[in-house]
Amino acid sequence: MRSILANKKVETKDRQWLRSAEVRQMLGISAGTLQNLRINGTLPYQKIGGTMYYRSEDIETMMKGRAGHG
Repeated sequence: MRSILANKKVETKDRQWLRSAEVRQMLGISAGTLQNLRINGTLPYQKIGGTMYYRSEDIETMMKGRAGHG
């Protein structure tokens, strides 16, 4: 089971665009927290059809910025 999860992490890390569920799992946040990040402009996104996508680069930038605020 661990090898499956490890492979999944590698897959998301190598992709440029991630879906909401992947971002929530990666950051360990709720859907509401992710919505707040969208609303206040902390995490840019693109909506295609009914699905929201987030750039891996934007997530990394946000996390680096938040690391300095603790």
